[in-house]
Amino acid sequence: MVDKVNTLSYFYGNITREDAEDYLRQGGMSDGLYLLRQSRNYLGGFALSVAHGRQSYHYTIERELSDTYAIAGGKSHRNPIDLIDYHSQESDGLVCLLKKPYNRPRGVEPKVGAFEDLKEHLIREYVKQTWNLQGAALEQAIISQRPQLEKLIATTAHEKMPWFHGKITRDDSEPRLLGPPRTNGKFLIRQRDTNGSFALCLLHSGSVMHYRIDKDKAGKLSIPDGKKFDTLWQLVEHYSYKPDGLLRVLTTPCARPDNDGDLSIGRPPIPQNHPGQGAASGILSRIKSYSFPKPGSKKFMAAFRSKTTDNLNQYATRPESTKNAEAMPMDTEVYESPYADPDELRTSTVDRKQLILEDGELGSGNFGTVMKGIYKMRKTEKQVAVKILKNDDNNAAVRDEMLREAGVMQQLDNPYIVRMIGICEAENLMLVMELADLGPLNKFLQKNRQIAVRNITELVHQVSMGMKYLEEHNFVHRDLAARNVLLVTQHYAKISDFGLSKALTEEENYYKAKGHGKWPVKWYAPECMNFFKFSCKSDVWSFGVLMWEAYSLGQKPYKGMKGNEVIQMIESGERMAAPANCPPEMYELMKKCWTYKADERPGFNVVEPRLRDYYYDISQ
Repeated sequence: MVDKVNTLSYFYGNITREDAEDYLRQGGMSDGLYLLRQSRNYLGGFALSVAHGRQSYHYTIERELSDTYAIAGGKSHRNPIDLIDYHSQESDGLVCLLKKPYNRPRGVEPKVGAFEDLKEHLIREYVKQTWNLQGAALEQAIISQRPQLEKLIATTAHEKMPWFHGKITRDDSEPRLLGPPRTNGKFLIRQRDTNGSFALCLLHSGSVMHYRIDKDKAGKLSIPDGKKFDTLWQLVEHYSYKPDGLLRVLTTPCARPDNDGDLSIGRPPIPQNHPGQGAASGILSRIKSYSFPKPGSKKFMAAFRSKTTDNLNQYATRPESTKNAEAMPMDTEVYESPYADPDELRTSTVDRKQLILEDGELGSGNFGTVMKGIYKMRKTEKQVAVKILKNDDNNAAVRDEMLREAGVMQQLDNPYIVRMIGICEAENLMLVMELADLGPLNKFLQKNRQIAVRNITELVHQVSMGMKYLEEHNFVHRDLAARNVLLVTQHYAKISDFGLSKALTEEENYYKAKGHGKWPVKWYAPECMNFFKFSCKSDVWSFGVLMWEAYSLGQKPYKGMKGNEVIQMIESGERMAAPANCPPEMYELMKKCWTYKADERPGFNVVEPRLRDYYYDISQ
């Protein structure tokens, strides 16, 4: 949503209320003249500034728990653009109708806030430090979990700021502020106690003033009788522009003493004739790295469950059956390759002595069974899934097919694809793979029908990332369906079952089968059935069906229809109707995936970013 709003000609970004009023005066202050800006109080929120009767009026547009937007006490809308369209027809609480947008003057771009400038660096450093990721694995982590990472960073970033001194006493704070340089407006923030309250300590005319910062039941932070903010850095940014009840604006952040370790950061004083350019803009460019809170820790969960992060309490209320309920994908053992550690030697074979099979089946099929096991590596043990060939009649073709699948999987290394660890030749032929023990996506959705649309979109987006990887590496899956997507956790999906997959050469962009086989017709594109041609574009068609399965909570596609009836339906131009409660944007994407001609169908290089944009929109 932020990207869409940024393109609006009347969106000014992170400007102040006073800046907005200046722009409206430049526009003539006619009744109903308006502009949109980023909220400086609420994460993910906006502010609407309107002219009427030669005065300016300002309305905060908050992002609600239901992922909608509303002016306090007003009607909810899907996005700020819809809200503005509505108030162009109905004043409904506003001082007047919105009549004319005041577009940005030539050469003026939306202003980027100080924290926005730093956010990308903070996210990258956080992922690097916390999960020790590099390269492609790092990029995949950031892409798939950006909304969660942004919220976490936003609510913990104050710990990285030079003005935050942690849990020190009032008496400890005063010598720090009274030390050189003694600059009016020099300030720090300290933590008062464990219930979330802080104190702003400000140097004024040689004395230190202490202002309590309280946190209300909704998680909002404020100085008594002052404006409310979602984060401390927003509070500092606001009071660095104007005093608004304080004795003076914040100017120079008081650096932490050197004995505070890697949190020690200094900054030269800000000239007194530039009070509004001080704390927020200059501080952020001089920050050193520090240790971020580890996922699963009390500090991490306190931030992640905070109501200041736009209803992240979904993470605290997942079904008890879900393992690693609070974990991001990167917290699991199977996010990165089991051989990411250079001390673990990658091999195509697994010694039977290193493999312990556990009781109970994870699944079964014509090939045999899948069991849970433990693989003893050099430095650690990993839980694994073991696919055991049942081949009582020693059928060479069955064995060759299983080895061929292993050969395909061993070429793939992506966090959203089940990795092959190795082949074990023992009492039976066994394929040792990563474990995703929540099972197939379709069955999980059938059992967990209260799952949020955002969660479904998260999983579907991860599948599209895995398929984009296959597309980039010239692999065709040929059996993409919800039954072949396995869940590690409720928030982490992996593509599996590469029994029909093919690696294409650089010279070819499709695989042609010799004849019709025992195929999953309801997931196959027209060119597969008519010409036996399989490509990444036919995988896109299958992905559209997988999306339908996901948003229908695991229902069977084309229910009650036979294969030839499905083919006739597709040839006639008909497509499955949208599942109940499916977001219209997602149904439109499904229909794009079901474009009849393969060369007109989008690839995963188009599908994945569209899913990503929608997922980010509903997760902010």
